[in-house]
Amino acid sequence: MTKGRLLVFFKGMAMGAADIVPGVSGGTIAFITGIYELLIGSIQSVSTTGWGVLRREGWLAAWRHINGNFLVTLFAGILLSVFSLAKLISYLLQSQAVLVWSFFFGLIIASVWHVGKTVKRWHWQTITGFVAGAALAWQLSGAAPTNIEMTPITTFFAGSIAICAMILPGISGSFVLLLLGMYSNILGAVKSFEIGTLLVFASGCVFGLLSIANLLAWAFRRFHDLTLAILTGFMAGALNKVWPWKEVLSYRLNSHGEQLPLTERNVMPGVYEQISGADPVLWGAILLAVFGFCLVLLIEKMSAGSHD
Repeated sequence: MTKGRLLVFFKGMAMGAADIVPGVSGGTIAFITGIYELLIGSIQSVSTTGWGVLRREGWLAAWRHINGNFLVTLFAGILLSVFSLAKLISYLLQSQAVLVWSFFFGLIIASVWHVGKTVKRWHWQTITGFVAGAALAWQLSGAAPTNIEMTPITTFFAGSIAICAMILPGISGSFVLLLLGMYSNILGAVKSFEIGTLLVFASGCVFGLLSIANLLAWAFRRFHDLTLAILTGFMAGALNKVWPWKEVLSYRLNSHGEQLPLTERNVMPGVYEQISGADPVLWGAILLAVFGFCLVLLIEKMSAGSHD
C-alpha cells in the first residue's frame, strides 16, 4: 500500500471511530482531514455517471472514474475501525464518559473553526445558513429517543437515515440510531457479528449513501459557501450533545438488561459533582479538550502537507 493510500486508510479508521460515538460524526473527521468534497464527489459518481462509463469503456475506466481505490481504501479503514473499536469505545463511554466527551468537545470546537475558514465570504445568507444549521443540530441533539421495533424493514431504513447523518458533519449516525431506539441493537449486532442484521443494515446504508451524496454534490456545485456554512452550523449545534457533564433525567434498558441514560440535560462541573457524587475530573477534561483541539490542528497541517 502506497503512502497516500495508507493515509486515506487511517483517515477512514478515524471516521469509523467517530461514527461509533453518539454525537460525533465521521463527516466531521472527513472535513478535518480534507477529503470531504472528494468523498462526496466519488460516491456521487457511482450512482450517476459510473454505469455509463462502465458500459462505454469497461471496468478499468469505470473504476478510475469513481475513484475506486480511494473509496475502497477509505471504507476498509472505516469498517476495520467500527468492528475493532466498538467494544473499547462502548467501555470507555460507560467508564470514562466525561473524559471521552471532553476530547470530542475540543475536537468539534476546532472543527467548527477549521471548516468555517473554508467559507470564502461570510454575508447574511451564509450567516443565516450557519445559524439555521446550528439550531437544527442543537434541537436534534436534545431530542428524546423513541423506541422502534427492530425488523428487517426498520433496520434497512435505520441504515439509510444513519448513513445520511454519518456523512453530514455534526449529525452523528450513532445518535440518530439512539433517537430511533436502535443504537444498542445495531452495536450489539456489530460486536457479536450477526451477519443477517448487518447485511440488511448495510443495504440501507448503501441506499442512503448514494442518495445523500447526490444531494450534497448538487448543493456544493450550486451553493458552495452556503452549504459549507450550514454544515459548519451542524457541527456547532452538535456541541449540545457532547458537553461532558450531564444530569440523567431518565433511563432505558438495553438488549442485555443494562440500565443506560435515556434523557439528559447539560450542567456545570460543580453541579454535576453535587447531583452525581462523582468527581467531575475538571483538569483531566480540560486537558483532553485541549488535546482534541490541537489534534485537529495537527491533522489539518498534515493534510495540507500531503496535498503540497
